[in-house]
Amino acid sequence: MTHPTSTTGTAPRPRPYESYVYAYPHKTAYRPLADRPALSGLWAGERKDALSLYLHIPFCEVRCGFCNLFTRIGVPDELTTRYLDALDRQATAVADALHADGTTGTGVSFAAAAFGGGTPTFLTAGELERLCDIAEKRMGADLRAVPLSVETSPSTATADRLAVLAERGATRLSIGVQSFVEEEARAAVRPQHRSDVEAALGRIRDTRIPVLNIDLIYGIDGQTPESWRLSLDAALAWRPEELYLYPLYARPLTPLGRRAHPGEAGWDAQRLDLYRRGRDHLLAEGYEQVSMRMFRRRDAPHEGADDYACQTDGMIGLGCGARSYTSELHYSFDYAVGMREIRNIIDDYTRTEDFSRAEVGRAVDLDEARRRHLLQSLLQAQGMALEEYRARFGSLPADDFPAELDRFAGLGWLDAGAGPGLLRLSPEGLAHSDALGPALFSPAVRAAMAAYEPK
Repeated sequence: MTHPTSTTGTAPRPRPYESYVYAYPHKTAYRPLADRPALSGLWAGERKDALSLYLHIPFCEVRCGFCNLFTRIGVPDELTTRYLDALDRQATAVADALHADGTTGTGVSFAAAAFGGGTPTFLTAGELERLCDIAEKRMGADLRAVPLSVETSPSTATADRLAVLAERGATRLSIGVQSFVEEEARAAVRPQHRSDVEAALGRIRDTRIPVLNIDLIYGIDGQTPESWRLSLDAALAWRPEELYLYPLYARPLTPLGRRAHPGEAGWDAQRLDLYRRGRDHLLAEGYEQVSMRMFRRRDAPHEGADDYACQTDGMIGLGCGARSYTSELHYSFDYAVGMREIRNIIDDYTRTEDFSRAEVGRAVDLDEARRRHLLQSLLQAQGMALEEYRARFGSLPADDFPAELDRFAGLGWLDAGAGPGLLRLSPEGLAHSDALGPALFSPAVRAAMAAYEPK
């Protein structure tokens, strides 16, 4: 993987869809930690008054063709019970570590929470109650007092599950629809009936949870501008507070990754065209663009985390697919995409008794912290206040990343009219977020990612 850092010479224009940067460094850059540091030591010097809490449920009913998330299909032999038992043990160990320095009272508190996966609503209503209890009784998060975002799917958004989430304080539900066109859903290896999707959306609206997010995907085989518009309008009929528009990727070890696709240039052009059509349609329908993917209805409440929230220092991740972030170390458990390896990792997690140490991760030094801050800020449509960067690092992005920023400017990706004190992407820069983000990866992270062997 190479990234030219200037616009001189004959360097080709980058492809617009290199990689979705939702976390930096990516888990493929993580490695086993030889010293297995104690969590109590890792968190001893950290701010703990506004932590984010993420609970990961690695189960789904169906694996979509594009999905490379850490999840398995089906749960034999009371696996969800054993998984929640392990999650409870991990939460107890993490809570002990957070309080190991004598922090009490309001010294440890949570500002946001999220349940993700996988599909958290794969759990039964009773199991969701237990999941909420783990967050509240073990970790001390007041789910009714902070934003709580939960991911769901059409087949698992049942009335009893949704009732639990509404009663326990959920403020945002995110449902993966991907397409309202049944032929496109099948092409994405996500068999579903539109009537079932609409029924699930109706049940969600009946809960009166403040924010509904609908995920849609563009670039599916056979998708046309007309069918894309159909899906957009079908979603808009529900007046969702948020919409995420995702480009389709065909990643290794996924069902779509084993299929033939149109020529890369042609597919890139199709996806860019559909992205622009979707963006313009949503802007005309009263939505504001928050990032390349995220659009929020202008009159909607802000009850969920924006794109960059998963990047914030002070993240506590529970579950075998969750990441945790301190200011100097990102850590998790082993990572895989293939079903056999995922099953093994989940089984190992359920057998673990001692969760007091970090097992797999990557250190974040000053250079990586600068890159991460620039990434998480610049990829937001509002841009980044230069003074915030200077206050944190004592320098400016142009001092630390002159070649990269010169290149972005030469490609037309920076907004020349952003005004003094603000670094912001142009509309074309936002459209190329999946090329711009990877261009800011450090050489060390790129080398670690390249050396990772998919499993």
